Amino acid sequence: MTPRFDAIGLVVSDMAAAVVFYRRLGFAFPEGAEEQPHAEAELPGGLRLLLDTEESVRSFHPGWRAPAGGGRASLALLCDTPGEVDALYEEMVAAGYHGELKPWDAVWGQRYASLHDPDGNGVDLFARLPSAS
Repeated sequence: MTPRFDAIGLVVSDMAAAVVFYRRLGFAFPEGAEEQPHAEAELPGGLRLLLDTEESVRSFHPGWRAPAGGGRASLALLCDTPGEVDALYEEMVAAGYHGELKPWDAVWGQRYASLHDPDGNGVDLFARLPSAS
């Protein structure tokens, strides 16, 4: 028996807000997902992004508590071009989402930016810089 990486799960305080955020980033959550305690979006390559409300998690783990302080995990989304990083970052910030780090050219050869989802989870946007190909 060999375990296989299958999904990334996030606990959210507001399912509708989380689904709207991730849909803006291109995640295909089904219609009506905003109203469910659990939602899934299939990702390229067969992985899934799973969202569960805090109430849903407490239904099977009554002692669960939301973590305090800053996030310890983030999703990293590969963009096609450095310009896409800039445009997507600006679109999300203009829509009212928290921009943690404005786009910049990282020393490791990527255009890089960071957002927070509605629950404070990090979402990094990046693209290879032309000179780093």
